[in-house]
Amino acid sequence: MSENRLPGRILLIDDDRALCELLEEDFSHRGHSCWSVLRVDEARELLHREEVDVVLTDLNMPGTSGIDFCAELHDNRPDLPVVIMTAFGSLETAIAALRAGAYDFVTKPVDLDLLNITLNRALQHRHLQEKVRLLKDQVRRQQPDDELLGESRGLQQVKQQIVRIADLDTSVLISGESGTGKELVARALHRQSKRHEAPFVAINCAALPEALLESELFGHVRGAFTDARENRKGLFLEASGGTLLLDEIADLPLTLQPKLLRVLEERKVRPLGDSREVDCDVRVIAASHRDLVEEVSGRRFRSDLFYRLNVINLHLPPLRDRGNDILLLALEFIRQLSQRLGKSVSGLAKPAAACLLAYHWPGNVRELHNVIERALALSCHDLLTVEDLPDQVRHPDGEAPLPASLVEPGTILPLEEMERRYIHQVLDRLDGNRSLAARLLGIDRKTLYRKLKEHRGIE
Repeated sequence: MSENRLPGRILLIDDDRALCELLEEDFSHRGHSCWSVLRVDEARELLHREEVDVVLTDLNMPGTSGIDFCAELHDNRPDLPVVIMTAFGSLETAIAALRAGAYDFVTKPVDLDLLNITLNRALQHRHLQEKVRLLKDQVRRQQPDDELLGESRGLQQVKQQIVRIADLDTSVLISGESGTGKELVARALHRQSKRHEAPFVAINCAALPEALLESELFGHVRGAFTDARENRKGLFLEASGGTLLLDEIADLPLTLQPKLLRVLEERKVRPLGDSREVDCDVRVIAASHRDLVEEVSGRRFRSDLFYRLNVINLHLPPLRDRGNDILLLALEFIRQLSQRLGKSVSGLAKPAAACLLAYHWPGNVRELHNVIERALALSCHDLLTVEDLPDQVRHPDGEAPLPASLVEPGTILPLEEMERRYIHQVLDRLDGNRSLAARLLGIDRKTLYRKLKEHRGIE
């Protein structure tokens, strides 16, 4: 084992100062770095400042025991191996150490060679875990995020930004109309981040009254208010190590905004009714369908909180600006919902696809999902047809299936001009994709090219 020693960073906890000095000298001679502390509370503070590879702790110490601290580390830092030293080398002690999550234990008086063999094994275990984690991260980053479906330029830009900022701990503000998929983007950020194994917690700030919202976010202690019968963690602590999404952040009451700002700046939470502050390690993502710049101008949102949240802004384009993504999403919803509803629908008829592309989609992706689910429930065919779609999609102007821009008020246009305008509008909707336009119009490409030549001015 001495041939394959790995230099490591060791945290030593023992209230015997002489033993600490002896071990520090031995570790240094063997190429390790070592920090030694006499109490567990000192160890906690050091772990916040320094990166450590292995913890070596005595079993019996004043205050928190080595077993209890090992269990605490196992819950919060499962990647960090802990070796326990004990003068009581009984089977019961060994079982207690392993149940607490210890990597191994050694007996006192310490045999320095045997101790270093144990530490080297722990360091190799840590090193192997890190390699596995890096490989998993590489594989995870190479896999596409299936929930963010679409090929439009606007969505591709959002996906590229997600990759660039996923591992940063800076706050992110996701903006966009209701129904554009802001929570999906927040979840994608979490999945691609180094926090992906920790919790993702979301809360809608508009869904709870102010008194309840404060307790949900920050927690409370027993007796903090009338119905507080027991201590409760807030969402900041429940999301510890992970990501917290504050959806509809513009609806956060003004009285709570300075409290949120303090948590973001200090990384500490004070539960309601408690005099102590608790450390919290959370990445905060905020989302809003309202323009927060306007909210700040109208004094409905604090400017200092806005700047703290808006370190990085991700803006989601509305569905109407995403072109062919409408059909890609529709087909994916058909696939998912057909299985759930027990239907055998496999796709869209061309006229139905044309209606989906022509519709304005004020409710964005959420509305599209609703429309497809309704159409599937009513459909009796293998393909969704125009008749399966709701009236507002079939006749977006309330009267005719053709968009109002095709017909000038008070004017009856020749059929050739109607056709020219309709082809022009379909091509605009599809960003000039003539192959897809031909399929949606129900003609072949040669016919479309011939019509384009006949209707001069379209090209």
